[in-house]
Amino acid sequence: MAQTILQSFRYILPETTLSVFFVLTLLSSIVIKGRDKFAPAYLALLAFIITGAFVFQQVGVSELIFSGMYAVDPFSWFFKIIFLITGILIVVFSLQSNELESASTKYPEYFSLIISLTIGAFFMAGASNLLMMYLSLELVSISSYILSGFTKENARADEASIKYVIYGAFSSGLMLYGISLIYGLTGQTNIYALNQSLSAGSVPRITILIAIVLMLVGLGYKISAVPFHFWTPDVYEGAPITVTAFLSVTSKAAGFAMLIRFFKISFIDISAAPMASGVWGIFRGLQWNDIIAVLSVLTMTVGNLVALWQTNMKRLLAYSSIAHAGYILMGLVTLSNEGITAMLLYFIAYLLMNLGAFYVVMLIANKYHTENLSEYKGLGYKSPYAAFSLTVFLFSLTGIPPTFGFIGKFYLFSALMKTDYVWLAIVGVINSVISLYYYVRVVRNMYLVQPDQATAVGFDFGTNLLMTLLVIPNILLMLYFAPVLDWAQQSVAMFGLR
Repeated sequence: MAQTILQSFRYILPETTLSVFFVLTLLSSIVIKGRDKFAPAYLALLAFIITGAFVFQQVGVSELIFSGMYAVDPFSWFFKIIFLITGILIVVFSLQSNELESASTKYPEYFSLIISLTIGAFFMAGASNLLMMYLSLELVSISSYILSGFTKENARADEASIKYVIYGAFSSGLMLYGISLIYGLTGQTNIYALNQSLSAGSVPRITILIAIVLMLVGLGYKISAVPFHFWTPDVYEGAPITVTAFLSVTSKAAGFAMLIRFFKISFIDISAAPMASGVWGIFRGLQWNDIIAVLSVLTMTVGNLVALWQTNMKRLLAYSSIAHAGYILMGLVTLSNEGITAMLLYFIAYLLMNLGAFYVVMLIANKYHTENLSEYKGLGYKSPYAAFSLTVFLFSLTGIPPTFGFIGKFYLFSALMKTDYVWLAIVGVINSVISLYYYVRVVRNMYLVQPDQATAVGFDFGTNLLMTLLVIPNILLMLYFAPVLDWAQQSVAMFGLR
């Protein structure tokens, strides 16, 4: 047993590295004593770079470690890369954030929480045991609660953090109750063993249905799916913009990674069909596809319709984020390798376009100390490059060519067109058209409304360079997306095999 544990430890070097740097970042304020307030940020960047080196050593590895508690496989590897890229970008964004200036003395705590949340996201991506799923979700949630209220001087941040805690505690409590029911019915917490128990057909259907719905509540809260989304707009508006951007990508991606693994492994009848076929064989009398499809429709529709009335850019992007959760859920309806590949491809697009949009919103907020849409009047005249960059990100979020967002949505819709859920693809297209209205409203303000003051708003070379680094892949990957598609396909190909 001890030998097995020691062998398992060599597969969690990335998580161990992040844990070590979490402690070092916390202690940096004592060692450095304020001589360099940016030292914690540099430590966080170093943590992500070293962790990335260890992650790249795990290319092609497919192992279940710690007695099946945690999976190190191409699927989790894909998401770890997303978390690391997001973490690096958020640290760089944070160095430019005026919101965090008032809390500069607490930089070590802030960046240690960024690392802490990333550790939890890593474990969520690979968790193959219900208890590990719950513990990793709680690590992400607790880090998120504190980050949301980090700027205590801002009353909105305090309100956001409290609401987040209340919703999170309620959702995770329901999820834990669902786990207890599953364990009571099957005697299993390992999702592979759970699959075997459910395949035997001796579990009461109604009870297991209730248990899985409770699990879905906890996971739905993490991905901001309707009707578990109520915390999202207030938290996104109240939290610092850097935290909002971080939660919109890392927290959501981690939630989807765990949701995919839970459903893909637990509910496929391996004996009836190959794993890659995506047949929901265990509960033939229960149409889980329809349940997920309804959640998808509700999420994208509510997100887009409510976004139409928003005048605060952070709230607008919050509802946009909810809508995108609905789009991504479409891939889960098929539960096929093609559907999951489309989801993974969309995550790359979502990372680039969403972080880019939040970055420009942060830059404008730094200049005008507000996130109100009215401040974007005439931005195309005052700051042409920032306006151009934001336009690219918004068009990518809409799914308009020539942007990578178009490719992401195209593959999601294509996966559905090969199933009986063509109607869901049509609903997705209609919702994309609806979203065009509120995204174009921002573009209209920037280019077709005269500014109140024609004073130019300039940004330094480093800022423009970072915007460029986010703009280029949003356009380039529309023209040449084959490597990313191959990566997503390879990440799914061996997923779920023991």
